[in-house]
Amino acid sequence: MSENTSAGRLPVVVVGAGPIGLAAAAHLIEQDIEPLVLEAGPTAGTAVREWAHVRLFSPWAEVVDPAAEKLLAPTGWVRPDGATYPFGGDWAERYLQPLADVLGERVRYGARVTGVARAGRDRIVDSGRDEQPFTVHVEHVDGREERILARAVVDASGTWSTPNPLGADGLPALGERAANGRISYRIPDLKDPAVRARYAGRRTAVVGAGASAFTALAHLADLAKDEPGTHAVWVLRRGITGSTYGGGEADQLPARGALGLRARTAVEDGHASALTGFRTAAVETEGEQLVLVGEDGRRSEPVDRVVVLTGLRPDLSFLSEVRLGLDERLQAPTALAPLIDPNQHSCGTVYPHGAHELAHPEQDVFLVGMKSYGRAPTFLAMTGYEQVRSVAAALAGDHEAAARVELTLPETGVCGGSGLFDQPDDARDGGGCCPAPAAPQLITLGAAPESSCSTTTGGC
Repeated sequence: MSENTSAGRLPVVVVGAGPIGLAAAAHLIEQDIEPLVLEAGPTAGTAVREWAHVRLFSPWAEVVDPAAEKLLAPTGWVRPDGATYPFGGDWAERYLQPLADVLGERVRYGARVTGVARAGRDRIVDSGRDEQPFTVHVEHVDGREERILARAVVDASGTWSTPNPLGADGLPALGERAANGRISYRIPDLKDPAVRARYAGRRTAVVGAGASAFTALAHLADLAKDEPGTHAVWVLRRGITGSTYGGGEADQLPARGALGLRARTAVEDGHASALTGFRTAAVETEGEQLVLVGEDGRRSEPVDRVVVLTGLRPDLSFLSEVRLGLDERLQAPTALAPLIDPNQHSCGTVYPHGAHELAHPEQDVFLVGMKSYGRAPTFLAMTGYEQVRSVAAALAGDHEAAARVELTLPETGVCGGSGLFDQPDDARDGGGCCPAPAAPQLITLGAAPESSCSTTTGGC
């Protein structure tokens, strides 16, 4: 065990080396504040790389943070064509990893944060609390444990690692364990021969009603054209209406609108059939196949595999000793929750926000990016970049800059959330409106012609 107890300035610890975490580091440097980025994975954008085969909703011009671009410029880095749409793999290799390389030793890989607290204070103790630095407990990939002191903590770890369960009650469906690996919570990469073989000529249930589900349906429909017998059963909690497929040609994220149209075509061409008004309670095994059982007793037709794309949720376990103020429904900061409530807002109607809306009872702790949105699916990467700009300004004491809005969001058309559509998309990073999977902003970190963001390691 080690502890950074030097008399120098303590760093601001940023959790997650995804798009928003790395952007936070860039903005902190711009404010002359030293960041320390802790990434559990082996590379920058670890979660983004897990949906490398998914295309973002937004073009390059909208997924590169301005402060990050300034850091990259002296290296000769040139932003790719701003009008083109990157895949997750492109985003990670051509932007996130170069940015992390510029940050150098400020980014530590294989460093999983297991706890955050005030030094010498659990969440109950009031005395001298605000004067104490934070202690961040880290477990390294080699098993070594470390305790790092920090002046503030910016959690950009995203929601990618915690997808919503198959069960309609928010809990795992009965019988999932017996499915023997035939249930997946990710968009399958059908360009991978081994993955393709699992789905070719087989029947797959796709559970979810957002962009990630659209992506899976479109990919399976393409596979069906080459592999007879390939078919998708689209499982929705609600019926199919005019808004089921998103904004279509009216969507101001054209790539997302096109994706919805591809999903509709998959149904109209017979490559997918819809099972509507279905809320999954259990999974039963019938020979080599699976059957979904609804809360009303209905049963799906037998399928070979199930792909669950019902959204993501934040992992708050390592923050149990700090005092968070979270909305009881969305698990988002209490001042932010009304602004992002999917019952009221789409991606483009979320008012740009910053440090004030992200504040918690525990001073100098901020959840940013996908994680700040809790279970709401309306996150945009551009919003995350604005968040960390404001947070960095607040930590620098420039409260005027922190309160200033430097982002105008476009109206992005139809955007389903848990209140509007019972099964929000993941995505992306993340993550509906996030980058795809579940990838993914304006990307949306958790899929352009094929998905959105993010993602989720720091989130879209």
